[in-house]
Amino acid sequence: GGGGGTGTMAAAAAAAEQPRKEADPGPGDSQEEQEEAAARRPDDFGVETAEEATEPSEPDINELCKDMFTKMSAYLQGELTATCEDYKLLENMNKLTGLKYLEMKEIAVNINRNLKDLNQKYASLQPYLDQINQIEEQVTALEQAAYRLDAYSKKLEAKFKKLEKR
Repeated sequence: GGGGGTGTMAAAAAAAEQPRKEADPGPGDSQEEQEEAAARRPDDFGVETAEEATEPSEPDINELCKDMFTKMSAYLQGELTATCEDYKLLENMNKLTGLKYLEMKEIAVNINRNLKDLNQKYASLQPYLDQINQIEEQVTALEQAAYRLDAYSKKLEAKFKKLEKR
């Protein structure tokens, strides 16, 4: 049947595990045992003859098939469970990432709102800033005039003292 290859290997393994007999057949050996002993004689260079493998009985094959299907089922169940767990992990990671992006969006909206408020405040302060710049220019011009006036007053004082000494 379908399990002939497995049965042959099992029979060969079972034959290999049996203890080896002496090369010379004994008087009480069966015909098959005598042929085996003849096959192992030193003049044969260690070549053995193969036994015909017999297939295991039907109950053994059925048990082996049941065992194989049980183990394969357990293996596939484990694989599917691991895959499901991987997908659950990915789903949780996606949910957390979505929440993080939502938080980041809220932060960006707040930053945008605050930036607009600052720009409006700066625009409302701009006329005052322009006035401050004008006053600064006027103060600089006034300061220059004061230095010139101081220099002129020093010259006048010097002339007055000169005239007073005469």
